[in-house]
Amino acid sequence: MRKQSGLTGTSNNSAPRPDGPSWHALPEQDALTRLQSGPTGLTAAEATERLRRVGPNILSRTGSDGPLLLLWRQINNPIGWLLIAAGALALALGKPTDAMVVFGAVGINAFIGFIQEYRAGKAIEALSAMIPEAATALREGQPVAVPAEDLVPGDIVTLQSGDKVPADLRLIRVKNFLAEEAALTGESLPVAKHTDPVAPDAPLGDRACMAYSGTLVVQGTATGVVVATANGTELGRINALLNQTGQLETPLTRQLATVSSGITVAVVVVVTVLIVFGIWIKDAPTGEALMVAVSLAVAAIPEGLPAVITICMAIGVRRMADRHAVVRHLPAVETLGSTSVICSDKTGTLTRNEMTVQVAWLEGREYRFSGVGYAPVGDIEHDGIRQADIPPSLADLLTCAVLCSDAALHPAGDGWAITGDPTEAALVVAGRKAGLDDHELRTRHGRLDVIPFESDTKFMATLNRLDGAHRILLKGAPEIVVERCALDEAQRRLIHAAMDTYARQGMRVIALAGKDAGRTEQISPADVAGGLAFAGLLCMIDPPRTEAMDAIRACHGAGITVKMITGDHPVTAEAIGRQLGLLQDGQNAVEGRRLDGLTDAQLQEVAQATNVYARVAPEHKIRLVKALQSRGYVVAMTGDGVNDAPALKRADIGVAMGITGTAVSKEAAKMVLMDDNFASIAAAVEEGRRVYDNLIRSLAFVLPTNLGLACTLSLSMFFFPTIRVDGVNELLTAMSPSQTLWINLVASVALSIPLAFEVLEPNAMRRAPRSPDEPVFSRFIVARLIIVAALMAAGGCGLFLWEYFRIAGPEPLTSARHALALAEAQTICVTGITFSQIFYLLNCRSLHDSLFSQGVFSNPSIFIGIGILLLLQACFIYLPQLQAVFGTAPLDGSSWLYAMLAGAAVLPAISLDKWFRRRRRG
Repeated sequence: MRKQSGLTGTSNNSAPRPDGPSWHALPEQDALTRLQSGPTGLTAAEATERLRRVGPNILSRTGSDGPLLLLWRQINNPIGWLLIAAGALALALGKPTDAMVVFGAVGINAFIGFIQEYRAGKAIEALSAMIPEAATALREGQPVAVPAEDLVPGDIVTLQSGDKVPADLRLIRVKNFLAEEAALTGESLPVAKHTDPVAPDAPLGDRACMAYSGTLVVQGTATGVVVATANGTELGRINALLNQTGQLETPLTRQLATVSSGITVAVVVVVTVLIVFGIWIKDAPTGEALMVAVSLAVAAIPEGLPAVITICMAIGVRRMADRHAVVRHLPAVETLGSTSVICSDKTGTLTRNEMTVQVAWLEGREYRFSGVGYAPVGDIEHDGIRQADIPPSLADLLTCAVLCSDAALHPAGDGWAITGDPTEAALVVAGRKAGLDDHELRTRHGRLDVIPFESDTKFMATLNRLDGAHRILLKGAPEIVVERCALDEAQRRLIHAAMDTYARQGMRVIALAGKDAGRTEQISPADVAGGLAFAGLLCMIDPPRTEAMDAIRACHGAGITVKMITGDHPVTAEAIGRQLGLLQDGQNAVEGRRLDGLTDAQLQEVAQATNVYARVAPEHKIRLVKALQSRGYVVAMTGDGVNDAPALKRADIGVAMGITGTAVSKEAAKMVLMDDNFASIAAAVEEGRRVYDNLIRSLAFVLPTNLGLACTLSLSMFFFPTIRVDGVNELLTAMSPSQTLWINLVASVALSIPLAFEVLEPNAMRRAPRSPDEPVFSRFIVARLIIVAALMAAGGCGLFLWEYFRIAGPEPLTSARHALALAEAQTICVTGITFSQIFYLLNCRSLHDSLFSQGVFSNPSIFIGIGILLLLQACFIYLPQLQAVFGTAPLDGSSWLYAMLAGAAVLPAISLDKWFRRRRRG
């Protein structure tokens, strides 16, 4: 058995070490030596011993919060404890009905919060699913199937097309091997692998001698030695970042938490004053004074507010879903409205993820192809002139490209899909734009033999029957093809200049050539070593989405900065960035490796000034998000790969791709784009601003009610007389705790929900994003709140006193007459406040302009909500079951009329306030 002491691979119990071996920089034999392994792999005994020492190839997970802990968190807050204390006090004072109603309100709010949090924290579970269940390893020279979790550093693993890589491997043999690494690196195309070492500081996407856990083999075969398992892999490093990354509160939830704390402190102070005043100044019974305190505590706390916010956001969620954006966490709806920076991935989001030939170059002439993606629709132009008849030399070039490829194009739903390599598919689409049918060409010019593309040779060659003869067709990397062609020095310089020009534009350049093959039936590499006739260059790129360009312009108009963060090559990133309008003349992309050497302060400067980043690793994305957040920006981050998940979780709003996104990225994100289109983000931001505006309307409607209720109860304690009932002092209380809850949970919610359906403000996408520190309410909203609360309290108290003394009559009072008068007075007080809410609702449709500015019937749900509330209010007053719960009494028609007139005072008062403010603004 080999000695174990020198084993240096990373394992389940250790994260990747910065000072560990750079496996990609070591020759394959050196890697085997360091791992004390060899071409025949490990023995069974060695594998068992290493597994015992390093642990299984399974990603570790931190414990998640259980349902009970999530539920406890909803209750464990100042307002929750204040309501529980109020309910317990009511129970101790012999008021079980009031106590149960209060406890019910606590339960409803806790349930709403629990549902919102329950689905969070699933990303790490999805990450574990990326490691395959089984692998093929060499044990004592023999290939055996082993569970992937049993792999250890030093194991020799074989891979073939369709396999998922089970651990991080240093490749030691490859054959035509391509790996799809987009989930880890952001590369838009499969990566050709080889066994040659690369530079120690090479970015992840350039380590072509490595195969990483969780990536997919799309072509060829390979053999590699396991250098890291479980947490020691690149996948494990992302797992560790996910474990360490917390989710942020939204700007609104942060400010509402501050408002809640302020309400709690104010309630405690006022309740204490009321108790002292009632017992020592008004000489009221202790129990009565305490019940007034309970009523005020329940009245001042906006118990219906969580339901209102949740329902408003849920309505926004439904609207966003109609625009292809699915929100997984409700608070993200509001966050979108305050987004000031969008950090977007490139491939598939800003671009189509469909390679498109844009240029054909041959004999010094350039032909431009219009159209994007796989749709075979577009024109061919030369010097700006549409080519109705395709020149023979261009037709020959495209024929060579189609025949020397294997990809196929076929309709799929409303669009087009491909089978095979995306680069070859782009060639087939270009041929169709020139009128060449790939099926007909391949049938008429049958293929006799092929030399497949290999990463080492970088070309593909076919032997076809063409025009009655056999002809060799060659396609590949331009420098490889050109050196095999019969060209003079001037021709070579011209071709290389064209290659450099298109490469600087971020295009992928493919060269084609051919030669007659006589009557041969087979070809070998020697047949394509030289003497070929150069056919031309085809230059392609994954083009920007047209709608993404429009959306970026809309974002800029809304004061939102768009940044592109990709794992692609810097040249490609810069080319796309310029087309999208993200880079101006003189600006360049910043590579991820440059970010490594920057301090946090330097990074903040770079993050603010730079809009395009290339060759970016997961930790770079998190640092960029943190740097922007430290400058006060609200950051939305898009992504589809595993490598994006930590940054998606850290961002204020993480946006995953619904089509190409991995399960890991979707679980880490707060929103998923079902069409993978950047334009849907801009639409979601627009909807987010609408939701925020409607939330502010709802808050401006709900909170004055709580202040008005608190003022009503305070006035009743300070100024209502103490009544002698059967020889005992009784406090007159305008409302009971259960009645205040009716207003907070039923009336306020029923009326505020229709505000969530108000239309988008005309200037919503022309104003700058609001600051995260901007207060929820401006000074004029606070002033409005005070005016409405004062009118509610005055109307409610006036109605109560008028009704009570009208029914009670002169003293002395019996308990029966007092109870009847109190029930009717409290009922008319509640009804008057309800009418105040109804008339104030009409004014809340626009906080600044006339109630007619939005159009009287533009939001019919307003009138539906009013109708529903009036029906519920009638049940509250007349149903015996509700009378028993809430202590109400029937009202006659005149009492309804008086309540409506008292409530209507809000309408002219607020309309006049708006008019004065508009005049002051000029």
